[in-house]
Amino acid sequence: MRYSDKAPEVNAGSMADIAFLLLIFFLVTTTIPNDKGIARKIPPPCPAGIDCNMKLKERNVLRILVNEKDEIMVNNKLTDLMELNETLKVFIDNNGDSSCNYCSGSKLDTSSENPNEATITVNADRNSSYETYIAIQDELTRAYFELRENYVKEVLKTSTAALSSKDIEKVQKAYPFRITEASTQ
Repeated sequence: MRYSDKAPEVNAGSMADIAFLLLIFFLVTTTIPNDKGIARKIPPPCPAGIDCNMKLKERNVLRILVNEKDEIMVNNKLTDLMELNETLKVFIDNNGDSSCNYCSGSKLDTSSENPNEATITVNADRNSSYETYIAIQDELTRAYFELRENYVKEVLKTSTAALSSKDIEKVQKAYPFRITEASTQ
């Protein structure tokens, strides 16, 4: 028997099978987080020659503030998250504008003049929770969705599934999404 200087070779025939099984194991056992964000379009830059720093009437601004204890203040009044949706809808719509043929009742002095003038500002304390901030953003989105859906049913007399691109523009003009996180003082 002769001693060889070579190291014995490892049979690599099943290495590909083992690598494939490990890959399958990690794919099956790993959870991939489903990150969600807030779907919003950033407004276009201010066109040249137009003053985009217009003064807003105080009546048309709804101020939402989240303090460090995650308490929600709407125009300096403590508000529960469950009440926020209705507060937003009343402020934004205020029984619609004068051309609204489905609106009933009189306008409130504490709400915006009309949906096109309604501006909502959201400010959160740096120590407030992200969950509260997102919950407020969800309520904002839901309020606008419900107002727009009602507009589609009552004014356009159709369903949201049957909207054309022109109808969508009408709905967006009737209830423009005017949210800011900048100071409106």
